[in-house]
Amino acid sequence: MERPSLEIDLPDTHEEGKLYVVDSLNNLNKLNVCPDESQCSLDEEENTGGTGKSMAGNNTRNQCLFFVTFIFTLIVSLALVSLVIFLIIQTRNEMDQISSRLLSEKKNIEELKKINKILLKHLNQSGIKE
Repeated sequence: MERPSLEIDLPDTHEEGKLYVVDSLNNLNKLNVCPDESQCSLDEEENTGGTGKSMAGNNTRNQCLFFVTFIFTLIVSLALVSLVIFLIIQTRNEMDQISSRLLSEKKNIEELKKINKILLKHLNQSGIKE
């Protein structure tokens, strides 16, 4: 006894189904990648123009943009490093001024202590009592 096959062998229908699925996936991908179909179709025309000029121009433009961005980044970095060095030098100068003031005040305080000791000695010797 032969079992009846549940699958119907229709090669043409099966291939058409595969093409339909692939086409549907491509359409879905286009919708996800480019929601604006007019811009997407223009991009496709540029990329598939056949001349190859748009791809070469795109590559050259990207290299130029990268180079300009790189130079701009270097200039900004150099400016920031210069600013940091300037601030370090200014801070060092301020610290030198503050330390010299502190040394001078320390000398003044030492002199005042000596004068205070001399006055106390003199008052004790003269016999003036409080």
